[in-house]
Amino acid sequence: MSEIITYYNQFDEWGRLDREPIEFQVNWHYIKKYMPQTGYVLDNGAGPGKYSMELAKDGYKVTLTDLTPRLVEIARDKAKELNLEGQFEGFYAADARELNMIKEEQFDSSLMLGPMYHLQKENDRIKAIKELYRVTKKNGLVFVAFMPRIRHVLTSLIFPENWRPNNNLDTISQFSETGCFNHADKGRFTGAYYFNIEDINPFMESQGFETLDLIGSNAGAVLNNESWNYWRGKGEQEVKKLVDLLKEIATDPYILGISTHLLYIGRKK
Repeated sequence: MSEIITYYNQFDEWGRLDREPIEFQVNWHYIKKYMPQTGYVLDNGAGPGKYSMELAKDGYKVTLTDLTPRLVEIARDKAKELNLEGQFEGFYAADARELNMIKEEQFDSSLMLGPMYHLQKENDRIKAIKELYRVTKKNGLVFVAFMPRIRHVLTSLIFPENWRPNNNLDTISQFSETGCFNHADKGRFTGAYYFNIEDINPFMESQGFETLDLIGSNAGAVLNNESWNYWRGKGEQEVKKLVDLLKEIATDPYILGISTHLLYIGRKK
C-alpha cells in the first residue's frame, strides 16, 4: 500500500473530480436518489472529502476515513474552511479492510468510492466489503465504486504508451485475464484492480447485499477534448442537457463497459 499512499500524496484527487465533473455529478445524482433524507453516513476511502462535504452541506452526519493521512488532513481543513465541522463525527486515517475504530451497525448509508480500485487480492477485497457490511445498519444502503476491466483494455489499446507496460498485446492480454495493473512508470496510478462487469453484482450479493442498481459513472469519458469544446461552444444550457443525458443513460447496462468508473448501489440484508 505504500506506493498507493505515495501516489495519492502527490495527486490532486479533489481537482480530478473538478476536471472530470461528470463522474461526480452522475454519482451524486444517484446517491441522493437512493439515500434517506437524513442520517449517519460513512465516507470510506473518501480522499480529500469531495462527497463528504456535499453530504455535510445537506445535513448528514458524516464520518470520513482514508488510507492516506495527508488526504484526511486536507478533508479536515476543508470542513473547517466551509464551516462544516459540526456535521462530522470523525476523521480517520484507516485501511478499508480494518475499520477498528468503528462499531457495528453505525451508519444508515456507507460510501466506498475508492478502496476497491486498489485491492488486488480477492481476500483483501472480501475483507473490505465485510467491514462495510459490519459498520452499516441492517437495511442500510451502500455505494461502492469499481473500475471496469474492459474499459482499461480499450484505453490501453488507444493510449499504449500512457499505460506501460500495457504497450504490447501480451501484457494487455495478461491484464485482461487478471485485472491487476501495476504501472511501469514510478509515481503513476498503480497497484490497481479492475473488475469484470458481470462479476460485480454476484460479488456484492455473496457478501450479504441486495443489488439495487449498477450505473456507469462516466460514460462521458468517451468524449475527447474536441467533442467537449464543441458542446461547450453551444453554451451552458446545452452542456447541462448533455450532463442530464449522461445521468439518464447511466443505468443502461450497455454503456457500463465504456464508463471509466461504475457505481454499485445495494442494501444490507
